[in-house]
Amino acid sequence: MQKRIFLLIFAVIFFSCNHSKEVNQTYKWPDVKPPVADQKPHETGMHGDKRIDEYYWMADFFTEGPDSDKVVDYLKAENAYTDTMMAATKQFQTNLFAEMKGRIKEKDESVPVFKNGFFYYTRSEEGEQYFKYCRKKGSLEAAEEILLDVDAMAKNHPYYSASGFSISPDNKLLAYGVDTVSRRQYTIYIKNLETGETLKDAIFPTSGGSVWGNDNKTLFYTATNPKTLLSEEIKRHTLGDDDKKDVVVYKELDNSNYIGVGKTKSGKYIIIGSSATVSSEYRILEADKPEGDFEIFQPRMKDVLYDIDHQNDKFLIVTNKDALNFKLMETPLNKTGVENWKEVIPTSKDVLIEGVEVFKKFTVVTERKNGLLQLRTRNIEANSEYYVDFGEPAYAAYIGSNPEYNSETLRYYYTSLTTPGSTYDYGMVSKEKQLLKRQEVVGGYDPEKYLTERLYATSHDGLKIPVSLVYKKGTKLDGNAPMLLYAYGSYGNSMDAGFSTNRLSLLNRGFIFAIAHVRGGQEMGRQWYEDGKLFKKKNTFTDFIDCAEFLIKQNYTSTAHLYAEGGSAGGLLMGAISNMRPDLWNGIIADVPFVDVVTTMLDESIPLTTNEFDEWGNPKNKDSYDYMKSYSPYDNVERKEYPNMLVTTGLHDSQVQYFEPAKWVARLRTHKTDKNILLLQTNMEAGHGGASGRFEYLKEVALQYAFLFALEGIDK
Repeated sequence: MQKRIFLLIFAVIFFSCNHSKEVNQTYKWPDVKPPVADQKPHETGMHGDKRIDEYYWMADFFTEGPDSDKVVDYLKAENAYTDTMMAATKQFQTNLFAEMKGRIKEKDESVPVFKNGFFYYTRSEEGEQYFKYCRKKGSLEAAEEILLDVDAMAKNHPYYSASGFSISPDNKLLAYGVDTVSRRQYTIYIKNLETGETLKDAIFPTSGGSVWGNDNKTLFYTATNPKTLLSEEIKRHTLGDDDKKDVVVYKELDNSNYIGVGKTKSGKYIIIGSSATVSSEYRILEADKPEGDFEIFQPRMKDVLYDIDHQNDKFLIVTNKDALNFKLMETPLNKTGVENWKEVIPTSKDVLIEGVEVFKKFTVVTERKNGLLQLRTRNIEANSEYYVDFGEPAYAAYIGSNPEYNSETLRYYYTSLTTPGSTYDYGMVSKEKQLLKRQEVVGGYDPEKYLTERLYATSHDGLKIPVSLVYKKGTKLDGNAPMLLYAYGSYGNSMDAGFSTNRLSLLNRGFIFAIAHVRGGQEMGRQWYEDGKLFKKKNTFTDFIDCAEFLIKQNYTSTAHLYAEGGSAGGLLMGAISNMRPDLWNGIIADVPFVDVVTTMLDESIPLTTNEFDEWGNPKNKDSYDYMKSYSPYDNVERKEYPNMLVTTGLHDSQVQYFEPAKWVARLRTHKTDKNILLLQTNMEAGHGGASGRFEYLKEVALQYAFLFALEGIDK
């Protein structure tokens, strides 16, 4: 995350300033003192524990406290320090940016998606950061209609996000959300597609998405709390009405739940969903009767998740009720309670059911087996089923955009560490697949020049942890190759092996890239997630360390050349491993890291905190407090040597507030006993996802890569 203040030019020479490892040849870092943050001790402990936070004042920017200006000054000083320390790489960063940008096809178009008589797609123009949202009626040969010119809309905005596009059933109106701050608080606007007029309706604050009733004048949306950003209410808006008078059709009373509103693919039902990490609940309303009352599908059950969709004369349900790895069930339209659910696909010890895509005549189930995704297609009329064949050892395959209920074609997306993103249409009757588009790498890309492997490291408790890796052929596996090891490991989010054009800049310079599929994700089934959360969270950290040690033993790399990266909850992982095994890494990149676990989870005024209790625990309970504190990176900083580190954040981050990484870096500066590099870079105009636009974020990637290359002595 970047804001640049000044530059100090210095020569690039080969030298090592990492005194705790075998010497790497790197350029000499400037002998410049880093910023020193003021300390103002503030007690934040509980349960009889005295916990002092000397940098608590750094939260003042959003609370508009007395030190608000001082916070900004400190972040700018850290940015200036990063600029100074990285000054000799500026031209290299510029070259890396141009190199990565040069692989992107600037004039491009997405694969059109058919819905309700129109083909919808986005297209991008050369030199433009955003896109145009377009459609054609009936045929791809028809005249183009530009629904939104986001390139024009984003002018004069440092940050711009347009999303949640929702077309009315009569195809005449478009509702969409806009965020210009990067706090994930959107204003919903409505455009008349026949006249081009943007209606006076402007609804704020919302999550950005919305759903039309079948009367073409009623809109349902999720209203958010301006301070906590929690999704608290589902409201109904009638075109032309003052949004302050919008009717609340559902209010969530449990602040640990997320809520949202959607529509079945069949178009028959509006659905309100409320879910936490371990339980969920749905309400339904016929879309033809938008002013009616929502009826509960099945009241929430303790430790039971379920998801629903409509198919012909029944609802389909994916649930973990009495099924750790989930199962598929069905129930009649007028009997939706759990007592009426009938099993369609039973649960399996070895296969996780992740979701279901519904068509009028077909059901496609996304499953995960041995850490890999598979698509199970069921022909309802023929009462038959089969799997789509992919044929690579490590890959990712996802259901694509399939909005047309009556279709007999499945759109899916496929990629691997060596295969660029590919969009396929699969005939669910013919079983034939057609490649519609493969991500073009401008300048050429030959997958035969790269190797991908799937390995298994052994954890401290005897489990096999999948590791996916890719490198360029000819890379010597003698322990001297630099390696970037990546992981996430939270919320059940699986990190699948996908292609990246940016990553080629690492591979072509001799780096090996590896993904550790650690516990906390769901790669190996639901238990893989259960064993990486709450009071088993430390498994995520030890798994990552075990993978690193395995790769070193297998001679892929060594401690002098091993680097780690993770972001958000993966940034928590980076913080934890830096405390637990600082000797293993030559460098760590922590992107928007969640590192002050106890303070954040104690403060329910901070956005999203209460939604996270099922993931991390509630520190108001002593056992949770003690366990969190035992691994929280901020609480476990010690006087010892730490690896080289680059930490990034965004001033407007709504998920991991900027002050967490800022405080962490400040504390590290006063405790670390080494002379290794510690940098903090804050994007002063963006949030959790970094810069908006197609190209601007590449400057952030260029900084990170330049940091790694500097530590490896790679200067071009």
